[in-house]
Amino acid sequence: MSIEFEGMGDGVFVVTLNRPERLNALDAAHKQALAGIWRQAEARDEVRAVVMRGAGPRAFSAGSDFKAMKETGGTVGTDILANAIPSVGVELTKPVVAALHGYVIGFGLTLAIHCDLRIAGPDARLSFPEVEHGMLSGISDITLPGLVGEAAALEIMLTGRAYSAEEAQAIRLVNRVAADPYAEALALARKLAGNSFHANRLTKRLVLAERRATIARHMQEVAQARLDIAASSRHASVLNAAGAQPRARLD
Repeated sequence: MSIEFEGMGDGVFVVTLNRPERLNALDAAHKQALAGIWRQAEARDEVRAVVMRGAGPRAFSAGSDFKAMKETGGTVGTDILANAIPSVGVELTKPVVAALHGYVIGFGLTLAIHCDLRIAGPDARLSFPEVEHGMLSGISDITLPGLVGEAAALEIMLTGRAYSAEEAQAIRLVNRVAADPYAEALALARKLAGNSFHANRLTKRLVLAERRATIARHMQEVAQARLDIAASSRHASVLNAAGAQPRARLD
């Protein structure tokens, strides 16, 4: 499986999406593997903070593996999707820092915004292009307004355009921009890991209590929206069409 979970010392563990030949796009098996990693991270006391990154120079993650979606004829179930996202299906009280570079697209951006802190490189380009392809990002539709506000969330989701790292920082989509986001994320994770173990966990649980309750309250609506979109003609035409995975615009 091309997702790695390794200790770096001082209580810091790193999750690496390691499919650079696919821009770290994830199929159903990878999403299920991520769920297992979040369960491990929560259960193991030696894990005190987590960094999430993508391998290779081009992408944190280009999202769901569109080639696999074409082969299977659809997307994963809502339960599998939720469990793959940090602190959504599986409660994760350890802090998670995302190190973002290159393409951060679709499900890749979903993973990023559900990490607790996001550090982006200057080359990062962040987008939810789903609406252009007859798709949606239901769980992120619920989470995003709490991060950037309703108006900005609607612009991000409905235009599908890519945001530069600087634009993303300006609207609070990322916390900071750094020349080396992975090194910065590791340094921040080490600082977090040095805090009180119990205070970290309880603080995160309280800060995210309303978000988790909101997602849980709307999960059935998300599941129904995903079923409705999967039945649409636009969605079917994209999955059935020949050609490469759709890509986000960078203008």
